[in-house]
Amino acid sequence: MSASQPSAQATVSAHPSDQLLRNRVVAALEDLKAKDVIEIDVRGKTSIADLLIIASGTSSRHVKSIADEVIKFAKQAGVLPLGVEGQAEAEWVLVDLGDIIIHVMLPRIREFYGLERLWTVGDGIEDDDAPEAQRQAD
Repeated sequence: MSASQPSAQATVSAHPSDQLLRNRVVAALEDLKAKDVIEIDVRGKTSIADLLIIASGTSSRHVKSIADEVIKFAKQAGVLPLGVEGQAEAEWVLVDLGDIIIHVMLPRIREFYGLERLWTVGDGIEDDDAPEAQRQAD
């Protein structure tokens, strides 16, 4: 799944502050060269958040740096994280900013857990690997 698929991308607009926070998070991801950034609108699917942002880092150090930058930019927007998990191992760091949850992962961890597939089931988004997986299952 690539970030260029428009149906997987979302813009949180419920509150102006949500849009500002989203912009800050995206700026932090861009500043530290996060890879394969994708936004998933999860409104109507869960009450835990409105938007998931998933990104990859090239190493554990890169993942941790990206997460630290997201936290810094969020604080500059006046939002303190509700929680941060995974910083010690830095293979998958979750930053909970309330309506927006950011997952920064190593590519192998991201592929293994497949959050994009999990949260976009039924959205009409085609998984590039689905036909191959289907053939292997048969």
